[in-house]
Amino acid sequence: MGLVPRSPHQAGRRFPAGGKRGRGAKGSGRPPPGRQRQPCPPPDGRSEPAPDAHPHLSPEALGYFRRALSALKEVPETGEERELMVHNVLKEVEAQALALATNRAGSEMLQELLGFSPLKPLCRVWAALRPNLRFVACHRCGVHVLQSALLQLPRLLGNPAEEEEEEDGKDGPLETLEELGLGLAAEVCDDFLFYCGDTHGSFVVRTLLQVLGGTLLESERARHRGSQLPEAQRAPSRECKATDFEVPETFLNCLQNLSSCFLKDIAVFITDKISSFCLQVALQILHRKLPQFCAHLCNAVMGYLSSRNSSADGSPLLLFLRDQTSSRLLEQVLLVSEPPRLQSLFEDHFQGQLQTLAAHPIANFPLQRFLDAITTPELLSPVFEELSPALEAVLAQGHSGVVIALVEACHRVGIHQAQVLQLLLEAFHCAEPSSRQVACVPLFATLMTYEVYYGLAEEEGAVPAEHQVEMATARDLGEVTVLGSLLLQHLLHFSSPGIILRSLGALTGPQLLTLAQSPAGSHVLDAVLTSPSVTRKQCRRVLKTLKGQYVALACSRHGSRVLDAIWSGAALGARKEIAAELGARNQELIRDPFGHHVARNVALTTFLKRREAWEQQQGTVAKRRRALNSILED
Repeated sequence: MGLVPRSPHQAGRRFPAGGKRGRGAKGSGRPPPGRQRQPCPPPDGRSEPAPDAHPHLSPEALGYFRRALSALKEVPETGEERELMVHNVLKEVEAQALALATNRAGSEMLQELLGFSPLKPLCRVWAALRPNLRFVACHRCGVHVLQSALLQLPRLLGNPAEEEEEEDGKDGPLETLEELGLGLAAEVCDDFLFYCGDTHGSFVVRTLLQVLGGTLLESERARHRGSQLPEAQRAPSRECKATDFEVPETFLNCLQNLSSCFLKDIAVFITDKISSFCLQVALQILHRKLPQFCAHLCNAVMGYLSSRNSSADGSPLLLFLRDQTSSRLLEQVLLVSEPPRLQSLFEDHFQGQLQTLAAHPIANFPLQRFLDAITTPELLSPVFEELSPALEAVLAQGHSGVVIALVEACHRVGIHQAQVLQLLLEAFHCAEPSSRQVACVPLFATLMTYEVYYGLAEEEGAVPAEHQVEMATARDLGEVTVLGSLLLQHLLHFSSPGIILRSLGALTGPQLLTLAQSPAGSHVLDAVLTSPSVTRKQCRRVLKTLKGQYVALACSRHGSRVLDAIWSGAALGARKEIAAELGARNQELIRDPFGHHVARNVALTTFLKRREAWEQQQGTVAKRRRALNSILED
């Protein structure tokens, strides 16, 4: 809804839980991709063989491979029998590799087979597919086989047991895995723009960049595993976790050569949706392995964008921040930029435009990444000064992610924490009268203002009513949103989270139980248990309300995890209280799919039958924990 200037006591509102990162997510301002890309003809007049010219997989062959894969799964993972079966099956695969790779069922089976293939059979299968690389890489099924083959490199590279002797293939000596990887990179490099621009081929390029850099990104692996799912079910994650592995020096040199191809057609990689994904992955890999070249690529991107025609309201960069394709690339550029570059970006392009960007349905996403990247007080202070007055307006527009990112930046840099908390209390209409502050946790968790949450009808200009404890305790806790949970987690890690802790302590047992049982809310209690700003005394004061709720907590998917965390940090006296409450309903716990894990963790049977042995066991565990904590503190 539109925002108009309001008095301090303007009527309440429900803040839309916007800020979703998924492509086409509701309220994100980004339409679903669904772009139909026309096939790009090969350069130099080359023509691909017609699909009918390639071999097809017969039903008999498909049945054989299905039975072979099923038999392999039943054989123990180690032993000569399994090794012999794998070699025999992959020998048959080699003869029909292309037919298998381009058949939907065959492709899925081949991907599984490659997952436990030794080095030499994998090389032979790869070599069999190589003459038809373009066809396989741009085939909706074949592309996943090539990805699976590439993803075996972390497992097989440098395996001395596999490299003792060379074998001859049909056309001479069998190439090593390193040679095959470099050969694939060379062929992709020769036709780089085509592969990056193809819907399926771009997956191969992105996987190849990761393998050459010795870094696998979690978001890309998830995308590969979910590649057969509808696009709406595969949303890119906000932060990409990475797994590093050793690669030869030739791979890093090849990574730089391959990445230099982006510079030749930088405009295409900035504006084309499919091609842009490849550049985004390259920036993430280069930032970790070749930071200087990453900075060079970033300079090229920013140089191109800054050279375009200026927008009516300032920097030409603002136009690209509002474009759904180039804005995604800019998000990645911001995340890999060093503090001096971020400072200059702010001064040259963003300053004076932050509130406008925060209100835009697309530009608010790169703004969030800009806030995520801030690590210095010198940059955060002017950003906070410009953006903070619009906090309530940004929330009302459904762009809660911007507010979360600003709060997280205050937590990370360690400044403006008291100010942003006060602004949040005002935005949710619980700053004045001060008695309302005790209700801030339910409001933040549900992203609702005080009047909306409690169903009050206050006229504009009226004096806000005092908080009614009876009304608050009688109301069930509202549904906890993911963004509301994130907001509370960051606030609990502030240097002075007293207001949040007092509000948590004011919740009734059933309300706190609802919070603990919520998929998003359970992480709020995790933050209470792990925040260095929360003392043991404060933690006990919050958690004591759960007494009498332990069985319900134990029999909940998310609540049982919270109870395990409470148990891990509890002293012996507190453990006795928890075990006694759980022991009174032992049979109910044992029958519950989650409760029986808690009963085992608590050693409930020992507690009920051999109390003295149980106490001795728990005392030993407590001593070990104290010793470990003292080591970690030292």
